[in-house]
Amino acid sequence: MDATFGKGCHLHLIDGSAFIFRAFHALPPLSRKSDGLPIGAVAGFCNMIFKMVEDNTGPDAPTHVAVIFDKGSHTFRNDLYDQYKANRDEMPEDLRPQIPLTREATRAFNIACIEKEGFEADDIIATYAREAREAGGRVTIISSDKDLMQLVGGGVEMFDAMKNTRLGPEEVEAKFGVGPDRVVDVQALAGDSVDNIPGAPGIGIKTAALLINEYGDLDTLLERAEEIKQPKRRQTLIDHADQIRLSRKLVTLDQNMEGLDPLEALEVRDPVAEDLLGFLSEMEFRTLTKRIADKLGAEVPEMPEPGSLAASNDTGGPVAADVLEAPFGEGYETVRDAEALARWIDAIRDRGYVAVDTETTGLDEMRAELVGICLSVEPGQACYIPLAHVNGKGDLLGGAERIEGQLELQATLDALRPVLEDDAILKIGQNMKYDMKILARYGVDVAPIADTMLMSYACHAGLHGHGMDTLSERYLNHTPVPIKSILGSGKSQITFDQVPIDDATPYAAEDADITLRLWKLFAPKLPAERVTTVYETMERPLVPVLARMEMRGIKVDRDHLSRMSNTFAQKMAGLEAEIHELAGRSFNVGSPKQLGEILFDEMSLEGGKKGKTGAYATGADVLETLAAQGHDLPAQVLDWRQLSKLKSTYTDALQEHIHPDTGRVHTSYAIAGANTGRLASTDPNLQNIPVRTEEGRRIREAFVAEKGNVLLSLDYSQIELRILAHIAGIDSLKQAFRDGLDIHAMTASEMFDVPLDEMTSEVRRKAKAINFGVIYGISAFGLSNNLRIPREEAKGFIDRYFERFPGIREYMDETIAFAKEHGYVQTLFGRKIHTPEIGSKGPRAGFAQRAAINAPIQGTAADVIRRAMVRVEPALADLPAKMLLQVHDELLFEVPEDAVDDTIAAVRGVMEGAAEPAVKLDVPLTVEAGQGANWAEAH
Repeated sequence: MDATFGKGCHLHLIDGSAFIFRAFHALPPLSRKSDGLPIGAVAGFCNMIFKMVEDNTGPDAPTHVAVIFDKGSHTFRNDLYDQYKANRDEMPEDLRPQIPLTREATRAFNIACIEKEGFEADDIIATYAREAREAGGRVTIISSDKDLMQLVGGGVEMFDAMKNTRLGPEEVEAKFGVGPDRVVDVQALAGDSVDNIPGAPGIGIKTAALLINEYGDLDTLLERAEEIKQPKRRQTLIDHADQIRLSRKLVTLDQNMEGLDPLEALEVRDPVAEDLLGFLSEMEFRTLTKRIADKLGAEVPEMPEPGSLAASNDTGGPVAADVLEAPFGEGYETVRDAEALARWIDAIRDRGYVAVDTETTGLDEMRAELVGICLSVEPGQACYIPLAHVNGKGDLLGGAERIEGQLELQATLDALRPVLEDDAILKIGQNMKYDMKILARYGVDVAPIADTMLMSYACHAGLHGHGMDTLSERYLNHTPVPIKSILGSGKSQITFDQVPIDDATPYAAEDADITLRLWKLFAPKLPAERVTTVYETMERPLVPVLARMEMRGIKVDRDHLSRMSNTFAQKMAGLEAEIHELAGRSFNVGSPKQLGEILFDEMSLEGGKKGKTGAYATGADVLETLAAQGHDLPAQVLDWRQLSKLKSTYTDALQEHIHPDTGRVHTSYAIAGANTGRLASTDPNLQNIPVRTEEGRRIREAFVAEKGNVLLSLDYSQIELRILAHIAGIDSLKQAFRDGLDIHAMTASEMFDVPLDEMTSEVRRKAKAINFGVIYGISAFGLSNNLRIPREEAKGFIDRYFERFPGIREYMDETIAFAKEHGYVQTLFGRKIHTPEIGSKGPRAGFAQRAAINAPIQGTAADVIRRAMVRVEPALADLPAKMLLQVHDELLFEVPEDAVDDTIAAVRGVMEGAAEPAVKLDVPLTVEAGQGANWAEAH
């Protein structure tokens, strides 16, 4: 089939939520025999999906299909009207754990599973329906939801799977009294008690239809409301006009959502027998498993015998019964006295491990205050120790009154310190780095630790997120108490110290309980997945290293930043004046819409393309193309944007991040952020400060050493190219690295047949762009943009590169084949990066393949520097140097001036030997060192 969605294509959009609730309410309760998990709705959902798959054959079968789900309860409609859906009942407790399983069921059937935070399923359906219709395809919406009937017509129909009936424009008109194009107007008047849409009091569907048919549309009706003869009806419309207009906004589906997968990604795919039957057998759907196995011509997999206890998801094998069966909430305790605390400390010593979580006044570990501590040593049994809850707004320092019935903070920490610092007792956390830093500020050095977030990351990188809520829903089939239900949101949001203790305990104790259960699930999975070494040598030992780095921070010169902000503001003002002169009038340079009108409507430049919103695209790629054609205005706008970003993101924002007590900036590193193992710097991000421009380099001048010290930078030289040479077995590159040659000049010489002694900077620059571009799977289009050359010329460069270095093409082909067969790729150190999209078609396929090619290279480089960081601290034990920052391939230290040489020798030795003994590279790792009073000088 042609990969492009268009004429002849037929899209089925299944309302997943409708299927779930229909299955839940229509079928008797059903529990999994092995562990009592409710699965009735999942069973019904799977049967309905299978029936759709079986029935949809022949010439009218779909070519594309997706199941659309709601995600979360808060949408943009709640922002418009805070009472939207306020009357709805809470989700039944038996249904809640089944919701994530229906998503897994959809993916097991190999059907696109679509949901988006902040939008309802109906909006996603509306957007896809419009896109498919505009592309010339047909759409069948499988739902009976009246809200979707506004979409019917023009190639879009609905199908009620429960009644086996189709709904076209005639059926919609029979229900609403108007055609689909006026359904929204009728709903706006009639309102909806289920969704709590107010409408016009006293006006129902029939009256609303009569009015709309008489006046043509809602706006005309409201404008001419005074002409209505019935006094009560007339006054209702006049008095409630604004409410009716609001109701129209609430019932109108958003057909222009952004960020959805392309239609091509929804192409019908045959289920993978192993995945589908594996899921069904996990659910213990014996009859359905056999039916589908017969349909697929596959063997029926073995299932747990009734009474056995196997985890419900891919957790690596049988687990203790209490992990899955122990109820949440019933065994939670509020510790209010020393006797109760002593019982918990005894229990910790008896077990030899404890799950620990802290509750604080905020997310900034360097400023947040400790409010309470949570502990758990047994699934279903957890406690919350409140320490600093107050009455009303403000904190203890601000005069707020401390609530009675809490233990004294310092005395509690003194009592817990022996177990929290005991080397024989394992402390288990979810994102343990946060809790370690909080407790360290109170004088408690937590060790040793285990981290469930990092266990999941080692096992599942690339498959899903690793936050506690995600892991709990996926592996425990339990949705944790949402933090918003405790703290509120918006202007009314409070901090945790203001939460009543009785409300705090169920939320806080649950965190420790979930963490302990996850640890029990993931601990046996590490060896099963063969990632124990990854976790034990690179993930777990890195946590305390990063915690100490982050707490040290780096000194920042506020005055330097302030001066730069003023300079940037003056330069931006000058550029604005030049831009306005070139445009012939004033306009908001920061407005993409106004800029597009200037460039393409008023100046008539070529290449203008409008997006879904009707505005011209004016992204950097568009402006760079125009600038390359010699147009001054887009070139000036690019300069203005660069200065604006530097000012807002760095010179202004960094001043806000300077800690009032330390005078330093304390970034935080996300260990499990990037799938490849790269660390991500946040709050503030110090890894993306631009260094290719003079202005960007000057920002690094603001990062300074304390008096008597210098900043010392040690940076791996071209580590990813070295790893590529090793992995792909490129002899000429390996030899060049061994000989210490200029690798870019050597590549240019190989590709362009230019002797090294005749090499020009321009030719070398092209080779450098290709060297680094190939690692990231750059296309001819991308390279042509980077070098500002014709696409054909760029394609020629890439083709010639592969001819000169055939090992690279072989590596790419072998990596893609491995990913397709196994579902993941690996670094040289065994880190797994899963590639769930590797079998996709259309645009997603290219992205997935490029990511798979790059992951072993970038991931191995990330592993090397992680290993180096873990080893550097002990190497510096006898030196006064302190590690402050990690920025991709660079480590930054603060060192007394008289200890620089010794530090360089110690750190360089560790970094250059970091791969060994696990991996012996065919090329040497070399590290370049620099020093200075500030970061710019050091680098």
